[in-house]
Amino acid sequence: MNRLVQGDFPWLGAGDWYQFPPAETSTVEGIIGVGGNLSPGMLLSAYRQGVFPWFDAGDPVIWWCPDPRFMLFLDELHVSRSMRRTLSSGRFRFTLDTEFAGVMHSCATTPRPGQNGTWITQDMEAAYRQLHELGFAHSCETWMDGRLVGGIYGVAIGRIFFGESMFSHESDASKAALITLARFLCRHGFGVMDAQLRTPHVERLGGREIPRGEFLRILRGAIELPALAGRWTDCLVDGRVVQ
Repeated sequence: MNRLVQGDFPWLGAGDWYQFPPAETSTVEGIIGVGGNLSPGMLLSAYRQGVFPWFDAGDPVIWWCPDPRFMLFLDELHVSRSMRRTLSSGRFRFTLDTEFAGVMHSCATTPRPGQNGTWITQDMEAAYRQLHELGFAHSCETWMDGRLVGGIYGVAIGRIFFGESMFSHESDASKAALITLARFLCRHGFGVMDAQLRTPHVERLGGREIPRGEFLRILRGAIELPALAGRWTDCLVDGRVVQ
């Protein structure tokens, strides 16, 4: 396993670069390295190389580049008839980037079946809030009767979105946020959403596994495209995607 830390590891700014080990050096599980930190430059370097952090509280940072990779190709998005009815019913209202911290904290604290605790530590929350302030991390929020009831957050670089986590306090609230975000991304020239690891939730919407090599090829092209810069707050009007 690649050890990234030798002594004190530097704090990297958003414009700094860290070269991760080659993907083919990962473990069978997909671990590419251990160590480093969650500074903006470290995180952005990781995503640009197809790597993401995932670790438990109290452990060193563990960096992953699994094979296969689970992706949602946005032109393959599948929305069931019942979800179409839910989305058109007016039950939910949607926003972008208006409650990033709230979405991430809810992802960290909402109990999940079969899971004891969360991998979204306080340090992770602080790191991604900083990426949000820098214009790289984004959220889609689902509201009902003025309450935040669901959402999803992740990182956008170029024209690829790396989905990190989502939560739901009402039936279909997280799924509705994901669909709304996917439609928004598609309308703004994004081709794929990286879901990292297989989940039944995303699979029902059309997600599928692809070989890591194919993912890295798609990634290299997508990150070279012009970014949708800044906050996306004004890209939805009255809870609908601006055409």
